[in-house]
Amino acid sequence: MWATILWIAAVIIGLLGVVRLVQRDFIMGIVLIVVALLIGPGGVSIFT
Repeated sequence: MWATILWIAAVIIGLLGVVRLVQRDFIMGIVLIVVALLIGPGGVSIFT
């Protein structure tokens, strides 16, 4: 269950990061993408 919730949160945060990059807010976009990679179950999860 937690893996699914983390995966959904990572996808949403990653999409927000891409939107920020498109809006030319590069720093916040990169930060959001890195956070998405950190909390995603396929990445290095900070919750485990």
